[in-house]
Amino acid sequence: ASDIEQFLAAFSSQRDAVVEAARQLLSDERAPRRQKLLADLIHNLSENILAEERGDDEKWFEGLESRFKNKSSYMRYSCESRIRSYMKEVSSFISNVHPTARDAYKGIIDLMSDKLKSMKYNGCYFDRREEEEAARLCTTEGWFSCQGPFDRDDCPCKHSINPYSNRESRILFSTWNLDHIIEKKRAVVPELAEAVKTRDGREVNWEYFYQLLFTVHNLKLVHIVCHKKTNHNLSCDKTKIYRKGKQNHKIS
Repeated sequence: ASDIEQFLAAFSSQRDAVVEAARQLLSDERAPRRQKLLADLIHNLSENILAEERGDDEKWFEGLESRFKNKSSYMRYSCESRIRSYMKEVSSFISNVHPTARDAYKGIIDLMSDKLKSMKYNGCYFDRREEEEAARLCTTEGWFSCQGPFDRDDCPCKHSINPYSNRESRILFSTWNLDHIIEKKRAVVPELAEAVKTRDGREVNWEYFYQLLFTVHNLKLVHIVCHKKTNHNLSCDKTKIYRKGKQNHKIS
């Protein structure tokens, strides 16, 4: 093992002693930078990451409704809430749809809603208990890594966070974004409305739009610093807007 690996192993095995020593140093420290370093050290070493039930980490649940009995159930709810908000935006756009196409647009909203309900609003993305690794965006311990800006393959700053670790990290995680690579408001929803309007007997491939709006096919988890709010200048794949072959409304 390297020197740094040996240091980290020794550091970890003496965690309680290190925390106590850091607390003593912090009580007498006046330099802001050193105060910050010591406070962060104490904060990170005092985490109760593996605790799951409310009774095992009461501080984590401060400010949350009593109906949340464990961390994962709240994290699932947190993800579901984000996905539900996207669905509301799609639904509210109906006033911008051409009057002759609104019934068809409403039909697609209903199909998407049914699929979202069947998938439990993709809450699995934030649930560390999810057995299928591909279905969650975190490790089994609950660590999330920033996936980088929409126009990069990775995060240049290597941002990471574990909202399961403590209350502060749970709150900070709410500032991380599920960012649409092909933008929801500028591209996907207007394209869906246009597709319904100009379908001319063709069947709109609503499942393609569903993927773009609600799944990791088009969503990246990003730290607020990596969330670029500029125009992405990306558009939907024109070859996937309409279905080929026999009409089929079955939800898969």
